[in-house]
Amino acid sequence: MLQGWIQIALTLIIVVVITPFFGRYMARVYQEQRTFLDPTLNPVERLLYSLVGVPTKADMTGWQYARAILYSNVVMGLLIFFIIMNQGWLPLNPTKIGAPTWDTALHTTISFITNTNQQHYSGETYLSYASQMWGLGYHMFTSAATGLAVGIAFIRGLTGRSLGNFYVDLIRSITRILLPICIVGGIALMAAGVPETLAGPVVFPTLEDSNISQAIARGPVAHFEIIKELGENGGGFFAINSAHPFENPNPFTNLIEIVAMISIPTSLIYTYGLFANNTKQAWLVYGMVSVLFLTFLTVNAIGEYNGNPAVNALLGSTQPNLEGKEVRFGWAQSALFATLTTGTMTGAVNSMHDSFMPNGGFVTLSNMFLQIIWGGQGTGTAYLFAYLILAVFVTGLMVGRTPEFLGRKIEKREVVLASFLILLVHPIAIMIPAGITLAFPDQLAGISNPGFHGFAQVIYEYASAAANNGSGFEGLGDSQPSPIAIATGAKTTVTALWWNLSTCFSLLAGRYIPVIGLLLLADSLSRKQQVPFTAGTLRTDTGLFTGVTAGVILILGALTFFPVLAFGPIGEAFWIAKGIG
Repeated sequence: MLQGWIQIALTLIIVVVITPFFGRYMARVYQEQRTFLDPTLNPVERLLYSLVGVPTKADMTGWQYARAILYSNVVMGLLIFFIIMNQGWLPLNPTKIGAPTWDTALHTTISFITNTNQQHYSGETYLSYASQMWGLGYHMFTSAATGLAVGIAFIRGLTGRSLGNFYVDLIRSITRILLPICIVGGIALMAAGVPETLAGPVVFPTLEDSNISQAIARGPVAHFEIIKELGENGGGFFAINSAHPFENPNPFTNLIEIVAMISIPTSLIYTYGLFANNTKQAWLVYGMVSVLFLTFLTVNAIGEYNGNPAVNALLGSTQPNLEGKEVRFGWAQSALFATLTTGTMTGAVNSMHDSFMPNGGFVTLSNMFLQIIWGGQGTGTAYLFAYLILAVFVTGLMVGRTPEFLGRKIEKREVVLASFLILLVHPIAIMIPAGITLAFPDQLAGISNPGFHGFAQVIYEYASAAANNGSGFEGLGDSQPSPIAIATGAKTTVTALWWNLSTCFSLLAGRYIPVIGLLLLADSLSRKQQVPFTAGTLRTDTGLFTGVTAGVILILGALTFFPVLAFGPIGEAFWIAKGIG
């Protein structure tokens, strides 16, 4: 047990050490200050700006920034859909894979442009190298950069600056942050054993019978893997994602991937502190989120270390829950990875979340319900400060002071936008399609497990889509052809069709409505005159206010979804404790 906790502690120490350095670098990038990459990248960026026709000094309003995101995402979506549907005749298709069904291609397109990467297919058998590289890999960069742009635009508005230019932020996010780290990280992954090749599968005779051969899939995995984690994308080159030995072969690659997935969301909080000239508040917020994260991680890790009571009773001793886990990672790194991947909205997995104890289901679902521990690429930081705005409003009502944040009054428009984003959009994107699905469990859901766990499977899928996370509990008939239809002999693929189309609603609502709302909120704050600081001003850079913010997050965020948790992992925990499961 001690070894597992030491592994977790060392990993998190590395992240904390990186935070101020990376956060300071991102602040310099987005404030257009000098960095060590300027001599190399300035000419490249000027060329890109001229090709795209971007006036680099033209700041955008909230609506203009939002429209630029929507227009660019539509164009990118059409590109990825075209590539996937025409992969049969495009090059880089050594196994001659044909086009998928239209609904799978549509779901995949929307999933990847929204930075979700929810996959209703097996990558190595469903998509060609061209689709994986040109379609999905390209959009892993652009969708992550879009999230970063939204996050930094929100920080600018929050601190009284203009929102900036989306196209400039998009290009600088790719050239200055994502691409350089991916080049170094990809080389490190290759050196550690992750393949990077355009050759087709390797065919070997099996050990049981030399007349029977086995095809071992491979491909350009290393560069795909690093942007998958750094950009909080999460889509796996192979079906079992980072549990696959070609995506994540050993503890060293596992460490690289964990640090990559959490480095940007943690450091972006420090970037905010530099923009606001208040690193004290940044560290307080960082500490608050860290406490929430460590609490969830402890709950998850204890559940996996103690294992399944029913199994322990048969063995006569307490054994960790290793079902659905890779032995090379064990219970500790599996619990850490699962908590981080749902906390950061990455969605990659190095173990199967469906096999976790109810503690794990509770933690992973709660992370996606809250979306701020540590949150999605850029948007998670914006969500976090939207919670701070609500906390300012609630605290102001309690103590009788005018709600102000960073010297700007929080009025009706800001409260309505923040409440709409946090209390309305996310539940609607999850609960409505989940309710319809659960009303027709046989016809639509395709649930493989009865009772509480089956309920959690359905909720998890929609929560994953709405939070732009992409991971899955699995066990659902959500791929074409539907495994449920195959198992029952049915000739319908209605479950897969339903899952593809219904999750598209959650993907789009969970991405673009909050993005528009966050930009309008930032735009509104940026236009407010700063009021002078007085003795009556409510300070937001104190431990007390930070504690109040944590309470607001738990009350407004967590309790919204408590009934769902009660019918899912909490109910399953009592069920197992009574010896029923």
